[in-house]
Amino acid sequence: MTAFAPDSIVLNRKLPLWYQVSQSLRASILGRTPEAPLRLPTEEQLAGHYGVSVLTMRQALKELEDEGLITRHRRRGTFIEPSARRGSPVRLLGSVDAIVAQQSGMSTELLAHGTAPVSGELAEHFPDLAEVATYHRLRSDDKTGEPTNHAHNFVRPELAERVDLDDLARWPMTKVLRDVVGVRISRITDTVEATLADPETARLLEVPLLSPILHYTGITYDTDGRALDVARIHYRGDRFSFTVTLDAT
Repeated sequence: MTAFAPDSIVLNRKLPLWYQVSQSLRASILGRTPEAPLRLPTEEQLAGHYGVSVLTMRQALKELEDEGLITRHRRRGTFIEPSARRGSPVRLLGSVDAIVAQQSGMSTELLAHGTAPVSGELAEHFPDLAEVATYHRLRSDDKTGEPTNHAHNFVRPELAERVDLDDLARWPMTKVLRDVVGVRISRITDTVEATLADPETARLLEVPLLSPILHYTGITYDTDGRALDVARIHYRGDRFSFTVTLDAT
């Protein structure tokens, strides 16, 4: 039986290795194509793929098993759980792959794309630009079809020229910019705040007007400190929670 092939990752030695591996594998699982195999490689093969010890790999797999994304069967192997619930709580620990994992694993519909003038709050992030490329997407639960969040991305035009719309139907913008376009991401700043559903958000997410919504803003920077992408995402408050873990070491 052919095994699922996870994406690669460059590990940051300042963060727990098991956490980085679990988030990378989580993103690969949630961003897989429908025809991808459900069987994972063995612990030893995965450890070799990520360049970590089997013990570290085992800890990463336990994290995904506890979340319900995989099931482990003695002598048979480890398998992706196709009916796993999307939109579960996400822990962010300073890893780009944590952001990628948080944004992955849902059916995605591109509602609109085009350009927009750089004005208002966008001017703070793109002071050298007159306009940016825009993408508006609606994400839904794979199993139920229930809408869970809708996202607006504002991207530098020279990068947007290299973005394939088909990739955006499968992967979050962060992954497309890093792994397809090939930009080097230095950091992402995240802000999550509670707000009330405006008419557009209430219609898209199928929730009552003025019901609680989580509003996420993520700004992705390159190694020169330039903003590459500004993401504004509205999440259904009854489907998502965010937990930030600070490493004091």
